[in-house]
Amino acid sequence: MADQKKLVQEITSMDEDFTQWYTDVCIKAELIAYSQIKGFMVIKPYGYAIWENIQKLLDERFKATGVQNVYMPMLIPESLMQKEGELVNGFAPEVAWVTAGGTEPLTERLCVRPTSETVFSDFYSQDVHSYRDLPRLYNQWCSVVRWEKETRPFLRSREFLWQEGHTIHATKEEAEERTQQMLNVYADFLAEDMAIPVIKGQKTEKEKFAGAEATYTVEALMHDGRALQSGTSHFFGQKFAKAYNIQFQDRDNQPKFVWQTSWGMTTRVIGAMIMVHGDNRGLVIPPKIAPIQVCIVPVQQRKEGVLEKARELAGMLSNFRVKVDDTDKSPGFKFAEQEMRGIPVRIEIGPRDIQNGKCVIVRRDTSEKIETPIEGIADAVAKTLEAMQKEMYEKAKAHMDELTYTATTPEEFKNTFDKGNGFVKAMWCGDRACEDKIKEMYGVTSRCIPFEQENLSGTCVCCGKPAKKMVYWAKAY
Repeated sequence: MADQKKLVQEITSMDEDFTQWYTDVCIKAELIAYSQIKGFMVIKPYGYAIWENIQKLLDERFKATGVQNVYMPMLIPESLMQKEGELVNGFAPEVAWVTAGGTEPLTERLCVRPTSETVFSDFYSQDVHSYRDLPRLYNQWCSVVRWEKETRPFLRSREFLWQEGHTIHATKEEAEERTQQMLNVYADFLAEDMAIPVIKGQKTEKEKFAGAEATYTVEALMHDGRALQSGTSHFFGQKFAKAYNIQFQDRDNQPKFVWQTSWGMTTRVIGAMIMVHGDNRGLVIPPKIAPIQVCIVPVQQRKEGVLEKARELAGMLSNFRVKVDDTDKSPGFKFAEQEMRGIPVRIEIGPRDIQNGKCVIVRRDTSEKIETPIEGIADAVAKTLEAMQKEMYEKAKAHMDELTYTATTPEEFKNTFDKGNGFVKAMWCGDRACEDKIKEMYGVTSRCIPFEQENLSGTCVCCGKPAKKMVYWAKAY
């Protein structure tokens, strides 16, 4: 028990310092380690296993919509980047440059990709000729580098892993439909696989992606009431098509420019998972993405038959991702370690349990203990994991609803954020000056213009002029 208490005490309380709690969990749960290069992190095996499960589930969803995976070069010639000025200007402060190859200086600087619109566009301009070549529905899994000033594990690092989809279409309508389709893929994945509820909507002109005509987003709310942009889908129109001359011969034998989209989700969603579901004992991982779904802890494992029975149980649970903790640590330490790592289900089995033909299932999220006959263990675990996945979403949704407020006057808006964090729904006139003023005065940003609009009042919460849209506002990561 002393070991168990020590392990938990090494995590700062969420209520005491949420930022430190988050860092403690990332380190103690062995998700990451810091590297020798500031802002770059090592993703350890357990952290990477979570990403692999995210990748697998997302990839299946992408491919179900006709998307194919490709891989593009990570280095981009400076001249290629400059063909579309808005993109290069938007990323200029964050770009890392390669200026030499071995001992020889390069004749042209090469950008380490911060995003890949330019290389995809250059490729499409050479590869697409006819309407018969369209649409092209491509995605790549890769890393990108953005030289961020302030970094934090998963949430903001100078190199991060992601997927970036880049599609081209013959018509505007097809491209717009794909943009919305992929946003819905993200929303469904977050809700169904990661148990994270989100708000779907469009970014304001100020907050949209550099080079996009429109950016759509899924916004999640963390335990501390701050928002996290968790996936974006962009409609580019024909900006890149014209800059990179991506044309095709249409059915009427006329050359036309393609219509383009881009969409991405990053390792940032692991940070979202930590901050939405975690508690003061560590991680709580949704069963669908957990690297280990079931941890079997043999109690008094040196006694005859205990370890053998634990391994027999593992065989009965072969349809799940299961592990037997047969280390020589104390049961209390094993319990704490399992909880720290967020393993959804723990099964405890000892001599008395074996004698009675039973074992104990313990849920990570609620700590509920369920005494279960050994013969029915597979069904019991399946039902427990299913219930846990569902109830984790419901708990997160209830938390988001509880911390979603409405403000119709500047006083209400200010008072709400003075009291704490959360989503605040308020009307906006559409003026960039009001958006800037709100950020300056309250330290909050527009998160999105939700698709599901409400008419809360007729006037802007900032200036009092006629309102055009209802907006979600929040402090954000």
